[in-house]
Amino acid sequence: MAKVGAVLKKFYTEYNTKTPKKLKIVDAYLLYILLTGIVQFVYCVLVGTFPFNSFLSGFISSVSSFVLGVCLRLQVNPENKTQFSGISPERGFADFIFAHIILHLVVMNFIG
Repeated sequence: MAKVGAVLKKFYTEYNTKTPKKLKIVDAYLLYILLTGIVQFVYCVLVGTFPFNSFLSGFISSVSSFVLGVCLRLQVNPENKTQFSGISPERGFADFIFAHIILHLVVMNFIG
């Protein structure tokens, strides 16, 4: 058990020292979206899915937002510059915003 604590402590200190602030903001967003999806799913299990379209569109929105956030994190990460050589971080963020607009238009349409 002490080894797990040591590994977590090392992970936390390296994350704080080596991760740029932009990536920490994206990680906070990803954590928020993940928790939102978990709360929606738990609510669905406990209460039920009476307005099923509402639950489905909200959960799909959470999952899709998480996927888009992970794509943004991959594009903004300085360590991945060689893989995304033609895409600037600003372009990645613009693509993220555009994809979110399309996603939420589809979600709002699906709610009915």
